[in-house]
Amino acid sequence: MVRAPPSSSTLDSIKRSLVGLRMPRALEVLDATVRRIEQGEIDGISALDEILTEELTLRENRRVKTALLVARLTTVKTLAGFDFAFQPSLDRERILALAELTFIDRAEVVHLLGPPGTGKSHLATALAVEAVKAGRSVVFSTLTDLIASLAKAERDGSLRERIHYLCRASLLVVDEIGYLPVVPGGGNLFFQLVNAQLTSEGR
Repeated sequence: MVRAPPSSSTLDSIKRSLVGLRMPRALEVLDATVRRIEQGEIDGISALDEILTEELTLRENRRVKTALLVARLTTVKTLAGFDFAFQPSLDRERILALAELTFIDRAEVVHLLGPPGTGKSHLATALAVEAVKAGRSVVFSTLTDLIASLAKAERDGSLRERIHYLCRASLLVVDEIGYLPVVPGGGNLFFQLVNAQLTSEGR
């Protein structure tokens, strides 16, 4: 069944509204969606659902992309891309349970232990990505970079503020612990961060 097309004035009004509401993806798919309505492929409610889903998907992708940059996750790795067969000793179900992120709510510390090349960084990154997608604030850093940022903050007189910023994150991922030697004083700075984190979680 072919339906009569909406008037051009109505379409123009809808487009102006979409521009005013800053819904670029909805505006982009509007004409194609209207044609599908005209051809009887979908009804008005389904069309509205599809348009809003397209816009929401675009906004969510933008949010995740921005959050990944804020978290300093320049390399995105996922659990779907992890080869569990390569590490048969790894408990797949336990890792998937971690991806539910309830350990964050319980303020638990997760340690990924093993020799180099066993996928620790991949899993740590994947869990951080899951947290970002879930809307959690994340900071990802190697231990070397983390201590360097703390040392710089100490020199600048802003160590307390830097530690406070790191403690505000829902998830702090510290990668490559033990990979490189810690600079003199770095251990104490890291201890101050861990102590502040434990103190904030105990409130």
